[in-house]
Amino acid sequence: MRMLKLLLLVTLFLNAGFESALKGQSKFLSPEEAFKVSAVENGDTIETKIILGNKIHVTDESLKYTVESPKKFELNVTRPKAHKVNGDMVYEKAILINIPISDITSKVNGAYTFAIELQGCSDNGICYNTIKKEYHFKTPEPSFFSKIMSLTDEANAGNIVDVLKSESSFFIIFLFLILGLLLALTPCIFPMIPILSSIIVSQSGNREPSAMRGLFTSLVYVLSMAITYTAVGVISGLLGADIQAGMQNPWVLTTFGIMFFALAISLFGYYELQLPSKWQSKINSASDNAQGKGILGTAIMGFLSAFIIGPCVAPPLAGAVIFISQTGDAFLGGVALFVMSIGMGLPLILVGIGAGKFMPRPGGWMTVVSQVFGVIMLALAIFMFGKVLPAGFTLFLWSLLFMGTALYMGVFNSSSATTGASKLSQLLALVILIYGISLFIGLLSGSKSMLHPFEKFVSKQALILPSSSIEKGSVVGEKKIASPHTGYSIEKLLEEVKKSKKPVMVDFNKKSCPSCRELEEITFPDPKVKAEMDRFTFISIDVTEHTAEDRALMKKYGLFGTPNIIFFDKDNKFLPKKSITGFVKPEAFVKKLKSIK
Repeated sequence: MRMLKLLLLVTLFLNAGFESALKGQSKFLSPEEAFKVSAVENGDTIETKIILGNKIHVTDESLKYTVESPKKFELNVTRPKAHKVNGDMVYEKAILINIPISDITSKVNGAYTFAIELQGCSDNGICYNTIKKEYHFKTPEPSFFSKIMSLTDEANAGNIVDVLKSESSFFIIFLFLILGLLLALTPCIFPMIPILSSIIVSQSGNREPSAMRGLFTSLVYVLSMAITYTAVGVISGLLGADIQAGMQNPWVLTTFGIMFFALAISLFGYYELQLPSKWQSKINSASDNAQGKGILGTAIMGFLSAFIIGPCVAPPLAGAVIFISQTGDAFLGGVALFVMSIGMGLPLILVGIGAGKFMPRPGGWMTVVSQVFGVIMLALAIFMFGKVLPAGFTLFLWSLLFMGTALYMGVFNSSSATTGASKLSQLLALVILIYGISLFIGLLSGSKSMLHPFEKFVSKQALILPSSSIEKGSVVGEKKIASPHTGYSIEKLLEEVKKSKKPVMVDFNKKSCPSCRELEEITFPDPKVKAEMDRFTFISIDVTEHTAEDRALMKKYGLFGTPNIIFFDKDNKFLPKKSITGFVKPEAFVKKLKSIK
């Protein structure tokens, strides 16, 4: 019995010793206990959790969230607030971070490997080896039409290039057809409608216009425009040059301004525009005289319209040209541009059919219609001259056009002599006269804006965009726009970017760019846009002269035409995926600005 008690005491002593030893050995947690890492997809985010054990901390500099494949890049995530321990910024207890899946899918498609990397230490005096956990996810393959819809509002030419490189030919053709239809709704295409309609009117002469003739004329016009756009895009891509910029020099603009003026005068009936007799004889030998003149004249106008009336660049055009320049695949890029041009021209074909089918029969009404298109041609001529002449003189021409139109419409005719619809026409003439007089008074006061002729008489608070390059500006509405500067080189731009303590927005524009004016008069003055732009340094660069330095700048940042806006973050890093090509509405522009930190 005594021996049994002694054995029990020895057993209890040994057990207590081993337990004490085991407790000593478990002083440090295993890596799995110290760092419980997880990552799961939940809707449009990846929810990541790092649960830290007792007395465990992770250093901020070691914590990384990356995509390992199909290409490797680090994600810029919003981290919780860290605190300092022994000179290091660390996290304790738990690290909860949600990552938008769009940050990943904007750079990779399909299956990808997501990784969390960290290194931590225990307050008990041990630091663990670097831990890296990998997770395999797959982005859902978007449907055909969802991809189409996501790209129709795309303002980044680089993303269009990615589509051309990765998608099937059928998808690319359909996409560019849709984009062409959308471009048909932009102000760059609107002037082509009166040009085409005036061609149909002038070619009809004393004959009754028909839907078939309108269809034929519009087809010739659209095909010539499409071939021109395609040729210009392919040549620009292969040569790495902005061919359209060469067509925007003052001599070319003045020449075609005179051409539109001459066409306008002919529509008023002062003389008839026709081919030289020798040319007509040659055409007669091949085809009917009237039809022959229609084909050649319409084709020439379609060619010129593609160059002159549509100089502003949209993302699909810029994307196709950049794709050709990068890959040398002129065939695919050319087909995409041709299909896009046909898409732009489909509404014009409908206009042609309508102009032929619903145009009034020959007689007094046809004369009125011709005169209306004559006024529109005069407006296009002033529009062309406005890219060359001073703003004040251009405003003077506009005022003369509106006042002259009112007089032509009989604004001062006796009221008793007008009845029915004529009175409504006289009322419209009075409104046009008042607007023309307003432009003239505004011009005398020093205004240069058609939208705000009385701006000099109205007190307002101007917003000055924050930029080291702003010295003077022109007021548009309630906003002071930075004067675009010329003579920028790559070195000068990078120097200004480096000096900035804020993110930088660089606007490339030219005087002959309608979409540039839209940005200045619609997007930039928007209150929400102005509030976001306060966070940026704004630099405006005028590339109208298309100098060697301008071309070098555009080439370095992969730009074609104008308007183009590029961004640098607060660390002076260029953000190519954030670039904007063409006009962007205020709502979309605000969203883009908020995504840049």
